[in-house]
Amino acid sequence: MATRIRLQRHGKKGKPFFHLVAADSRAKRDGKFIEKLGTYNPTANPAVIEINFEATLNWVQTGAEMSDTARAILSYKGVLYKNHLLNGVKKGALTAEQVEEKFAKWLADKDSKVQNKVEGLVKNAAKEKIARQQAEEATNAAKAALLAAKNAPVIEEVAEEVAVEEAPEAEEVAAEEAPVAEEVAVEEAPIAEEVAVEEAPVAEEVAVEEAPAAEEVAAAEEAPAAEEAAPEASEETAAE
Repeated sequence: MATRIRLQRHGKKGKPFFHLVAADSRAKRDGKFIEKLGTYNPTANPAVIEINFEATLNWVQTGAEMSDTARAILSYKGVLYKNHLLNGVKKGALTAEQVEEKFAKWLADKDSKVQNKVEGLVKNAAKEKIARQQAEEATNAAKAALLAAKNAPVIEEVAEEVAVEEAPEAEEVAAEEAPVAEEVAVEEAPIAEEVAVEEAPVAEEVAVEEAPAAEEVAAAEEAPAAEEAAPEASEETAAE
């Protein structure tokens, strides 16, 4: 009878959970088994694997076959590496002390890698949380801007109503001021005409006064000249 180390499926739909068992290779996958060696939860990150290390190593050393997934799990937990070192002891290449030293060093390195992965996952989760918060803030800001844009036309309509109400008032004020300006212009026009009428007779009187004086001067100058010309003519007549 061949013994095979394999997985048995358990858990709900979409949430698988496996048992690592040593069973007869002829048995059904979820049928009878010889010994339960551990559990495997692939839904966690990193995956959670718990096994009975000594019992699993004993089955491997006795020549039990392994499914591909079971082999990967045993390699991850160091069962296959420990089996390799023990085979070296059988061949005389290593001592038991060297095997324990090498295996302890391997476990320390493995634990360090797992811890680094866990820390990296925690950091990534924190970064994703911050990114989600920023995206949510950006979404809220966009919604607020959209709401403000929707409310903006109401403010514009109110401003237009106020402008329309103020426009008639300005027209009324302009209409009231226009008659006042016309009255002032009408009052100032007769005053200007009276001033022009008063100034016109004065100018005429000055012109009349100046005209006789000019005539008297012209007559006085021309009369002696005519008298002088008359004796000269009489003398010429007498000589003839």
